[in-house]
Order: sequence, then C-alpha cells, then structure tokens
Amino acid sequence: MTSSMETVPVRYARWDGVGSPFRVVCADTPLVPGPGALLVRIDLATVCGSDLHTVGGHRPSPVPALLGHEQVGTVLGVGAGGVRCVDGTPVVPGMRVVWSVTASCGSCERCDRGLPQKCLRLRKYGHEPLVESAPLTGGFATHCVVLPGTAVVAVPADLPDEVASPASCATATVAAALAVAGPLAGRRVLVTGAGMLGLTATAMAATAGAHVEAVDPDPVRRAQALAFGAAGAHAATTAAAATAADAATNTTNITADGIREFDVALEFSGQATAVQACLDSLTVGGTAVLVGSVSPGAPASLDPERVVRGLHTVIGVHNYRPADLATAVRFLADHHRTFPFADLVGGTYELDRVDAALTAARTAAAPRQAVAPRV
Repeated sequence: MTSSMETVPVRYARWDGVGSPFRVVCADTPLVPGPGALLVRIDLATVCGSDLHTVGGHRPSPVPALLGHEQVGTVLGVGAGGVRCVDGTPVVPGMRVVWSVTASCGSCERCDRGLPQKCLRLRKYGHEPLVESAPLTGGFATHCVVLPGTAVVAVPADLPDEVASPASCATATVAAALAVAGPLAGRRVLVTGAGMLGLTATAMAATAGAHVEAVDPDPVRRAQALAFGAAGAHAATTAAAATAADAATNTTNITADGIREFDVALEFSGQATAVQACLDSLTVGGTAVLVGSVSPGAPASLDPERVVRGLHTVIGVHNYRPADLATAVRFLADHHRTFPFADLVGGTYELDRVDAALTAARTAAAPRQAVAPRV
C-alpha cells in the first residue's frame, strides 16, 4: 500500500528568461498528488514552436518558468477522488497518457458556454510562473503534476512516444481547426504553412477525402506536404510571387494550375501574407480557419463586401476542447503508419541539454526535437 507521505525524486529544467540557459533543478514531490490530480512520469517531450518564441523573447512569458507542453508519460499516482479520461475510462497507475495544454475550472461563464479552452481561470502547462514549492507544471521535466480540469487521453501501446507527444498541442489544435471547418470530403482545401500543424492538417484533411494544396516557402516542407497527402505543394499562392521559386523547384503555382478558389483555407504560419491569401482564396460559401496568428504581427485586409457576397466564414482557433485531444490520439493511432509522423521528430536530448534541443529545433528539417528526461 502506498503511503500518502511517500515522495519521488524529480528534476526539471528551469528557465530564467531571455538569454539565460536552462538550469536543471532537483527536488522531491509526493507520489500521491492532491485531489483530482495525477503524478505522471514524462517519457518524452517535444519542443513546440511556441517554446522557441518564448525563449527568443517573441511572446510574453512569466519568469522563471518551466517550459514545454507537448509530452507523453506514464501515470505514477492518482489523487483522491480519482481522474477519468475524456472517454470516461478511470485513470490508473501504469496507464500511458497525454494531457491537454490547458486546465479549466469547469464552472466559470466561459466553461458554461462550452469554451473551456478559454476559461477565465485557465492554467496552461509550460506557460505558468514557476513556484518552487509546486514546480511541475511543464514538459521539460522528469514528472508533471496534471491538475484537476485537465483533459486526459490514454495512449495505445503501439503508438510510439515521438508520435504521441505532439498530440497535446499540435495534433489536437489541428483537430480543433478541422472540427470548425465543416465536412471535408470532396472539398478543396488550402493549407498555408507546412510545419508540424500544417503537415498534420494536410494528412487529416486528405484522409477525410479532401483535395489538399499546401503552401510553404521551404522546399523541404513542400516535399513533406506531398508525403502527408497533399495533391500539390507550392511556394506561394500568387503567380507573381511564385514564378521564380516554382521554376527553380519544379512545382506548379496554384493560380497557374487552375485551382483558384478553395472551400476551406487553413492558416498555420501566422504570416500576414498567408492570412491574406487564405481570405482571398475562398469560393462562395468558403471558410477560412486562422490558427497561426498567436503573436502580434502585420494586419491583413478584409473586404467586407466580398465576405458578405461570398457568404464567407472566418473563424479563429486557439487552444482546443477535450474532444479534440481524443480525436488527435485516435487519428495518430489509426494513421501513423500511413503517414511518416515519426520522421517529424528528430534528436533525443536529455534534460540537461534542453538548450541544445531548442537550438536544433530552429534549424532542423524535422519540425520537432525530442527531450527524453532521465531521473
């Protein structure tokens, strides 16, 4: 029988602000966490683009902090009252899980409106101020305390860690974007930005029966988009911008090949020019889903007459609902052998080399770099 006073040794990578290296800190934490919480051993974490933005000073963050919010782990302890997965399955020690990037209160006005991802008392893993008495709120650590109000999904045994880890941010966010985009079978879908989210969206939309065209200035990412189900991959969405790049890389411009309008445009790059391209590409009744614009940037132009006459819908997606995380894991479990998801994660850095993992993430062809904590 486990004693409520039993503790386990833990380590975490403390970040002290822009320009400071990560520093590994040792501590102890109770094996049995508080009511409704979980203690999870982190088996693998991946470096997300927002981690890079935080460390580079391009997005506000509390300091000090424990970063990282894409991870997969094994449950060690369950708090009083128990915890259930999104599908209702009780969480038990030994279960392999991923968990949402957010913890919601479940009772505020936004939660009541079905917007738990924008809870008024929201807490976000990897984005909270570091409290030394309870530091385990991020992925760059040997363990995480998963708080009450966090969506938890069990991970099938045959789903590799490097495929499962991004589910808690990248894959679930894409699932949220496609959920609001409407039915995709037989529709023309534009994906701008072929990073981790864009490649995942390409695979999901193609699997749903859509004709997908991906846009990214990077030729490596364009090649990856084709491997993830895109019917075409392009350097730009206008003939003027694409002529030189497409001629050099043997790709066909979207305008030139006759695909001028799209039923759905999914934007993941956060670039104003890509946002504009998505808005301008919509056919009558089309929907633009904007996901990548999570930092201040140049504005895009919206023609209200075109929106009105075109019956256009423009939707923003930020964070996601619990059901989206379940969809993400299910999709990866069903299709990780069809699409090369494992190839999107490179490196395996131990906890004392988080700085090296972030450096590699800025330049590597793989959209994610892995951190494998060791006790």
